[in-house]
Amino acid sequence: MLVKTKAIVISSLKFQEKSLIVKCFTLSSGLKSYFVRDAFSSRKASQKIAYFQPFSILEIEAVHKNKGTLENFKEIKTAIPFQSIHTDIVKSTMVMFLSEMLHYSIQEEEKNEQLFLFLETALTWLDHHDEISNFHLILLLEITKYLGFYPDLSENNLPFFEMNEGVFTLFQNGNVLPEHETNLFKKLLDLKFDNDQKIFHVLERQILLKIIIDYYSLHLEGFKKPKSLEILKEVFS
Repeated sequence: MLVKTKAIVISSLKFQEKSLIVKCFTLSSGLKSYFVRDAFSSRKASQKIAYFQPFSILEIEAVHKNKGTLENFKEIKTAIPFQSIHTDIVKSTMVMFLSEMLHYSIQEEEKNEQLFLFLETALTWLDHHDEISNFHLILLLEITKYLGFYPDLSENNLPFFEMNEGVFTLFQNGNVLPEHETNLFKKLLDLKFDNDQKIFHVLERQILLKIIIDYYSLHLEGFKKPKSLEILKEVFS
């Protein structure tokens, strides 16, 4: 089946000496993995590999056999040419971390058009802004809306956040955040990308990131802590 669709690169893995296995989140079909033969062997190798940087947004034509095996690209071009995401060290580190988070979070080959459009809009925003200290926190929290475990805000006046059920509570039993961490989490829940980035200091962002990663771990089977987490901490320390 020949498919034309936009695709966001989630990860790429070198296979043997010359090839790549590329995982993409597509607008038409959700998560798909592609085999790129001889990615490292042609004269245009660097140009070809550049397509597959984390969170590149591509326009692809591909053959989808839909048999659970690796699919094949027929045509690839850049859909949104980013100006800074892959050249700015802070943004590229953040994108590497976020793509690894999504690698372990989006697990089904199911179309999720709303999540795709949200990611496309968010990445375009990131490319055009310099004050981005809270971008990764807001993005990861917003993504939980599309993955089905966004916190229940109906009683967010209560003092504690219970992680297993994703609800606010009066009681401190179970897997509950302390009041200080709950207050930080409530503050994050109110944020949009354009809000003041200095609302948290470095230590508070680290606390919030740990909360979010723990929250993902509780709600997603098979989720793994990203290896790039320590690099992200270094960049933002």
